[in-house]
Amino acid sequence: MAKLSGLALFLIGSTAQASLTTIPETALNNSPGVYTAGGYYTDTLGPNIVTTDGGNAANVGGADGRNDDGFMALNLGFNVSFFGNTYNSLFINNNGNVSFGAGISSYIPSGPTGADAPIISPFFGDVDTRNSASGVVHYNLGSDQLIVTWDHVGYYGEHADRLDSFQLILRSNSYVVPVGEGVIGFFYQGMGWDATDTNTVAAAGFGDGSGNGEVIQGSLASGLNRIVQDKYLWFDPNLNVVPPTTVPEPGSLALVAIGLLGATLASRKKRKA
Repeated sequence: MAKLSGLALFLIGSTAQASLTTIPETALNNSPGVYTAGGYYTDTLGPNIVTTDGGNAANVGGADGRNDDGFMALNLGFNVSFFGNTYNSLFINNNGNVSFGAGISSYIPSGPTGADAPIISPFFGDVDTRNSASGVVHYNLGSDQLIVTWDHVGYYGEHADRLDSFQLILRSNSYVVPVGEGVIGFFYQGMGWDATDTNTVAAAGFGDGSGNGEVIQGSLASGLNRIVQDKYLWFDPNLNVVPPTTVPEPGSLALVAIGLLGATLASRKKRKA
């Protein structure tokens, strides 16, 4: 099924927003070398999705996971709370997001607050992985954590000249969260596109399915891909940004160790005197 023009879709997808919080660009942290060299939280991506439903070219049941507007239903095996509700399953949507209660095949980046289901969007854009030069969407499901990775994915229609790489971390209500981390994480590596043949913008953030939510500054404006590239964010259960924990550089740690060793030796010499 052919897609409508970008302008027509943008107008259709525009909705009044009941309550919107904007996360400032300054809240984003540099990601390369923090958890992995490239900027992901983990390089263990897991299997690719196999779509169970969706819109245009969903490729339902295709083992390779290549599709345009498809999604996959997934039982988590644990509980997560989101906007006051508890869920134990979700849908991984090809177009840069996961949702609760219903899959979302919409490719209109009207923003997470414009979705008709509760949604977490690390990068809501018109992802298209049908080109063999594009990567696909992967998921790594553990006992209390889900990691979804849109790894080097192309954009509509079947373009792979520019690619986006981003990752979502979603943790259970019982996950013991390390200091400086959160229950939801957005991680970005190279981000080559936001505009596609159908849209000129993308969006990132959260929505409750009723118009309330929060977005990263730059959502629904040209250039969001450049804002989030090589960045990461953690969010607590209330969707507040978690400030990063300051960790001394390896060189600084070595200097501290040398200083402590020197102080110990000096103390020993004084006791012998």
